[in-house]
Amino acid sequence: MNRFTLTMAMLVTAVTVPAQAEDVTVGSLKISSPWVRATPKGAPVGGGYMTITNGGSVSDRLVGGTSDASNRFEIHEMSMEGGVMKMRPVGAIEIKPGQTVDLKPGGYHVMFVGLKQSFERGQHVKATLQFEKAGNVAVNFNVEGIGAQTGGGTTPNVQKQHGH
Repeated sequence: MNRFTLTMAMLVTAVTVPAQAEDVTVGSLKISSPWVRATPKGAPVGGGYMTITNGGSVSDRLVGGTSDASNRFEIHEMSMEGGVMKMRPVGAIEIKPGQTVDLKPGGYHVMFVGLKQSFERGQHVKATLQFEKAGNVAVNFNVEGIGAQTGGGTTPNVQKQHGH
């Protein structure tokens, strides 16, 4: 491979790799890869996802949050009951010592309720997570595609999507 081809390949790779959200560490908690799905124009809600790891010796709980992007910020859980996918708000999510909790489509997630504007792919949504012990933590969510199942630009076939 000549030098020009190698340089062009590196440039194309650099341009096409999606930006990753920054990991945030507060005390013994690490919040990794926060992301939200893009929303259609006029959508009233948006779903947010992340991974929270507790590297300490004491449990903590995600108890809520706020965002200027929405009127309310809620914690929800999706589960299958009798062959039907159901979603319900939960008061908090406990993160035990040494535990990693994945907030992902089809499970625990956060809801931005009463969106003030649509989430558009490539943008960022600022929010503050509220933990029982760690306090308030500022997080910057990457906006991925409408049908994304994971952060970092992975967008599967939209027909296979369920929930938010």
